[in-house]
Amino acid sequence: MRYLVLLIVRNAFRQKLRTVLTVAGIIVATVAFGLLRTAVDAWYGGSEAASATRLITRNAISLVFPLPLSYRNKIQQVEGVAATSYSNWFGGVYISEKNFFPQFAIEPRSYLKLYPEYVLSPQEKRAFFKDRRGAIAGRKLAETYGWEIGDVIPLQGTIYPGDWNFVLRGIYEGTSEKVDQTLFFFHWEYLNEKLKQVGSERTDHVGIYVVGLENASQAAEVSQAIDDLFENSLAETLTETEKAFQLGFVAMTEAIVMVIEVVSFVIIIIIMAVTANTMAMSARERKQEYATLKALGFPGSFIAMLIYGESVIIAMTGGLLGLFFLYPAADLFASKIGTFFPVFKVTQETAWLAIGVALLVGLAAAAIPAWRGATIPVTEGFSEIG
Repeated sequence: MRYLVLLIVRNAFRQKLRTVLTVAGIIVATVAFGLLRTAVDAWYGGSEAASATRLITRNAISLVFPLPLSYRNKIQQVEGVAATSYSNWFGGVYISEKNFFPQFAIEPRSYLKLYPEYVLSPQEKRAFFKDRRGAIAGRKLAETYGWEIGDVIPLQGTIYPGDWNFVLRGIYEGTSEKVDQTLFFFHWEYLNEKLKQVGSERTDHVGIYVVGLENASQAAEVSQAIDDLFENSLAETLTETEKAFQLGFVAMTEAIVMVIEVVSFVIIIIIMAVTANTMAMSARERKQEYATLKALGFPGSFIAMLIYGESVIIAMTGGLLGLFFLYPAADLFASKIGTFFPVFKVTQETAWLAIGVALLVGLAAAAIPAWRGATIPVTEGFSEIG
């Protein structure tokens, strides 16, 4: 066995330039495949971080239509509801439109109680609660723009026109890497007061209600009870789990996700063809060697093993080196895209998938050359000698 492995390794690197170029191609393909798979994972990141004990209640017609603030007390009375809060999407512009990050007007105490994964120090939390113009931001968002506590954050309103200035009172951390740290929260009351001053129709209306459940198993019953409560009203509701709510946004961009997935598998097919060509060239060049081995009594399975081993070593070398470069490439990509993806991390599943794909490429690329090498007649192999 030792000599067999030694022979396979030497065969793999006999044509050094060809092997190096093939390995380089597999490295590039592995990094590209890993980045694309990570992008798909990041797209679903919000739904994976969703809590099973929270429901989202929105206007049944569309998310752009608000709900009356008076609904909160009625929702709170539904059996199985432990707590409620609410928020409004703000949609402001920070300096320029390219600086996009999600902004929400919230009722601070009840909202942060329902989202314990946003961790603030007691001092920051108290400062945020006391200051009507106060705001909090995720660690990643604050680091992106170099914000520090006490900074004034100016936003140009789009849905709610005007200049809005908030004082950063806290920077929250996530309890895990999956927690979105690119969000910006401020007081809903501050927003509502401004709307009252201009006589807006959106006064005393909220975008969504967040409903905390006493028991996650009651999600379906509580959702139906809430929606039944407001049936045939001026603003009927649609209540769903937080995960279903998040997946609804993903569904809007399903075509993009599908294209990314297709491209990632096209990359695999291309690199499989490149490796197969390498192995086919190698097998053609060694016809005489295979014929000699057969003449000496080695079976066809031994020759097939040589070819498969050589192909797998080349593919796995490229795959492992590609995985080595994937992590810094993902970090670099994440730093360039800013807050577009809240979480952009290479998961263990993606790493194992990349290794599995490299192994698959090695095995598939060797299939035809191994069959040809194992079945080649001795006379045909010697026919080209001299």
